[in-house]
Amino acid sequence: MLIRTFLAATALCTPATALAQSMPGMDMGGHPHQAQSPAEAKPAPKRTTAPPAADPHAGMDHDAISGMAGTPAVQGEMPATDHGTMDHGSMAGSDNSAMAGMDMHGMKGMLGPYGMMRDASGTAWQPDSSPMWAIMGRHGAWSTMVHGYATLVYDNQGGPRGDEKSFVASMLMGMAQRPIGHGTLTLKAMGSLDPLMGKAGYPLLLATGETADGRTELVDRQHPHDAFMELSATYSRSLGRDLAGFVYLGLPGEPALGPATYMHRFSGVANPEAPISHHWLDSTHVTFGVATAGLVYKGLKLEGSVFTGREPDENRWNIERPRMDSWSVRVSVNPTANLSAQVSHGFLHSPEGLHPGEDVRRSSASVTWNLPLGDDRNWQSTFAWGRNDPAGGDHGHVTDAFLLDSAVQLGRWTLFGRAENVDKDELFGDEGGDPLAGRVFNVGKLSLGGYHSIPIGKLALDLGGLVSRYDLPNDIRPRYGSDLSSFMLFTRIRIVG
Repeated sequence: MLIRTFLAATALCTPATALAQSMPGMDMGGHPHQAQSPAEAKPAPKRTTAPPAADPHAGMDHDAISGMAGTPAVQGEMPATDHGTMDHGSMAGSDNSAMAGMDMHGMKGMLGPYGMMRDASGTAWQPDSSPMWAIMGRHGAWSTMVHGYATLVYDNQGGPRGDEKSFVASMLMGMAQRPIGHGTLTLKAMGSLDPLMGKAGYPLLLATGETADGRTELVDRQHPHDAFMELSATYSRSLGRDLAGFVYLGLPGEPALGPATYMHRFSGVANPEAPISHHWLDSTHVTFGVATAGLVYKGLKLEGSVFTGREPDENRWNIERPRMDSWSVRVSVNPTANLSAQVSHGFLHSPEGLHPGEDVRRSSASVTWNLPLGDDRNWQSTFAWGRNDPAGGDHGHVTDAFLLDSAVQLGRWTLFGRAENVDKDELFGDEGGDPLAGRVFNVGKLSLGGYHSIPIGKLALDLGGLVSRYDLPNDIRPRYGSDLSSFMLFTRIRIVG
């Protein structure tokens, strides 16, 4: 109950605070540094508006720049373009047209006439003021970007159903972009060595979804990501003043469903563990077969996808056959430079291989607020709701999930937190002699942590940890323990540019 109250109160306060903080004329101060080409070491002058670019439709996926896009940078660690070069005070509350001329080594908004910082995972959006770190370059007509990280984690999940394990979670992404005709082509490739941690992934209390061996469900464990996380191409083109159309194709890729994936937003990526609400909000971020088309007008985006509903199987090294049997629609809006929101709905055909006759309708709404606080200082929070409505299988219950995550960077220190409240119906299986099988239980989790960053050239070394506590119904406390807690210790090496 405490976690649910905290989620609701913060969700009501955050949008109001965001609007207040992003009033025109407000001085947002310096922003965390941006990545730049190794060949361009001269910093840009602060607080100046970027000149208009020749092609405002060249695209770039900022957060699909993957796991660490938006991860806090450390002071003085890169000779980078300062985000202060964008005048957030003049852009906040405007029609975002001031963002259209932003150009970082030839990269601009991937889907239309806006600044590249708005792009997140897949075709999702985040606030324009969000930070991003990567190595950027220029090779002929191509603008390029490389981003990645590797995190060594010691994981200790307490209680009778807990376990401990040391593992490495990793991601590397490359992106290339160039003008083609009257539009822009963006190519992205993202991979991971997560399959090396084993098919059963890592211990994570209350996590559910997918399978380790094709026969049993993963419960109280988080599955590893596939080796191929994204191989996509996007083409966008101007259709008139402030209007653009785009097409996105991925094998794998991410459909227009849910908020920016937790790995790809500043408020969520600091925490090395996956949310227990993952399969209500953003589990489709690795989908083998996606085609998305949409329109962008200033701060508004309308898009729809057809995609493969089936989640990746237990073979994490292959590229699976696209089925294109599901669909989704999403409306996104960025009313100010510091605020982004989305509402989406989708139909997933047979998402789980262990329940092939079951389809799911998924609905989602979210708001992300970002506030630059000065040089190497930033605060971002995301509140999200997701609902799964299954039909035709073993799960006949509508279940909801609420998530609030937040991260604040204060120089080399970053503090983060995540609160979740989720209806879980797979904790004890679907059938059999267990009296708890098939029942829905409302569970809560609160995680708090932080890390310290040490600059190492174009890399940063993060040293941190987190502690989690749980709110469980009385019926399942004997199985999990009456005073349940868990913790992680981690060290992460990441590209910062």
